[in-house]
Amino acid sequence: MLANFDFSVIVNALPYLFLTGMTFTLTLTALAAVGGVILGTLIAMMRLSGLPVLPVVAKAYVNFMRSLPLVLVIFWFYFLVPYIGQWLTGADRPIQVGAFASSLVTFTLFEAAYFSEIMRAGIQSIPKGQTAAASALGLTYWQSMSNVILPQAFRNMLPVLLTQTIVLFQDTSLVYVLSITDFLGAASKVAQRDGRLVEMYLFAAVVYFVICLLASVLVRRLQRRIAIIR
Repeated sequence: MLANFDFSVIVNALPYLFLTGMTFTLTLTALAAVGGVILGTLIAMMRLSGLPVLPVVAKAYVNFMRSLPLVLVIFWFYFLVPYIGQWLTGADRPIQVGAFASSLVTFTLFEAAYFSEIMRAGIQSIPKGQTAAASALGLTYWQSMSNVILPQAFRNMLPVLLTQTIVLFQDTSLVYVLSITDFLGAASKVAQRDGRLVEMYLFAAVVYFVICLLASVLVRRLQRRIAIIR
């Protein structure tokens, strides 16, 4: 079977696949991960807040996002956000936000629901004596969180956060449905152009597998190191 493979198609497409496709995939993954962690941390703090409204709103948001298929959320934001922009600005026609901006907003909001649960578990893993000690020093709630609780929670949850980022990296391939040239989209375009679907999709699968495997190994090493520090 391998005798029928045309490996030259893969070799010739490498610059396009990595300089265009993989660059987009890694950029989207990094930006969505950073945005998701920041928003997820705020949502986690809302869920742990003593105010009566904030935990309800945060819990509803998390349950809503985690109950929807990601591909549906991608379509929803891509087609709905222009009309929301038109409504907010009073424009005559829908505001075009672009496929990249739409996908970035989608992944940030969607992943924030998952990152928030990770951060909530990390915050709750910190002994309550830390909060009591911060209060005894005269720190406010936000000062205690930013200077005492969150740094320890981030360190404890870093392996889990990175694992979720690996999942995010895999999920970015779903932007293919918007005809965005991510790594999978670039492989698909080459496959359709040259009529070599098996070679290109197999190569794309191998690349995703190798990257995710190496990242998982690094996360496990980091997890063992953090466990030793504890």
